[in-house]
Amino acid sequence: MKKKISAVSLPAGLPARFLLAAAAIILALLAMPQFANAQGIVRGAQEGSREGNRIAGPVGGVVGGAVGAGVGGAMGAVKGVFGINDRGYRCRGYYDRRNRFHCYR
Repeated sequence: MKKKISAVSLPAGLPARFLLAAAAIILALLAMPQFANAQGIVRGAQEGSREGNRIAGPVGGVVGGAVGAGVGGAMGAVKGVFGINDRGYRCRGYYDRRNRFHCYR
């Protein structure tokens, strides 16, 4: 019995859909640190890894960083959706004569 072997050839040029998808992925990867920082993922990961490393060593640091990033991202997203501003509670300031609070800049 003779078997016929054939090879599938790929097109010579890259399709436009592939190029647009690659460009979108590259732009998303470049913009991700800004979104992550805005949502609290970075700070959550830093604090989680610090506490995990302190309590359980290097393995705890890795696990704490992953959990902290997840919790920080979730809390940042919830605060962003509801418009909760953390900075309003932490500012230093003074009360004027009309008993209105003003933050220092």
